[in-house]
Amino acid sequence: MTGAVGLLDFLAGSGPQKAAVLADLDGCLISGAQLLPHALDLFDRCGDRLWIVSNNSSDTADTLAARLAAMGFAMQAAQIVLAGEETIRRVAQERPGQRVAVHAAEPLCALARQLGLITDHNAPDVAILARDPGFCLASLTRLTAQVARGLPLIVTNPDLNHPDPEGHPVPETGALLAALTAAVPGLAIPTVGKPRPDLLQLALARAGVAPADAVFIGDTPETDGAAARAAGVEFVLLRRPGTLSGTPPEAQPC
Repeated sequence: MTGAVGLLDFLAGSGPQKAAVLADLDGCLISGAQLLPHALDLFDRCGDRLWIVSNNSSDTADTLAARLAAMGFAMQAAQIVLAGEETIRRVAQERPGQRVAVHAAEPLCALARQLGLITDHNAPDVAILARDPGFCLASLTRLTAQVARGLPLIVTNPDLNHPDPEGHPVPETGALLAALTAAVPGLAIPTVGKPRPDLLQLALARAGVAPADAVFIGDTPETDGAAARAAGVEFVLLRRPGTLSGTPPEAQPC
């Protein structure tokens, strides 16, 4: 498919017949605490071939599955791959038992502790930046000083925002990163989420499906589309909520 399409258009095509259907979350299946139109139709059509692959850096798969269940979307946690959770797991594997400044919501902080990491914002060995609802000027000041002194930093995802139910932008991890890089220019900071292909590759490995037998649906060409290309997976661009039919997300009128 070329150009942005609605989820109903996708359901009418051959995409849902793929061995694995990978789907972004915000702007595709949900917006805030609301299911988007035809999300349940996608779930009913694809069943256990549906995987959520998201740059969400607030939830773990378990907490997201619980949130979705409250909306009537009974997605299994095992079918959910999230940038925030995978970042924590990667750091725990590569730096076991280290002191980590986890700038994130409580579910990710709790996961870090569960995996044996020591959460410490004062004398950390490494820092993780996610979508932290408590991130403030004091947090930025401390992290700026630490990074300027050479503290390794890993960022869950570069997204600047995600859409609310009316299509208005909600700040994301990338907005926090933009503040940091404004204070410390020239930083080269590794990320785990899209546009890197890591999350898609992890979902495909768990599903036991080759890239050519999968499709990925998302609403952001710069992250979702780039990740799909890097992973060798067919990509379908979905229209964001609140956008006009046939108009790309980046070309919406003011």
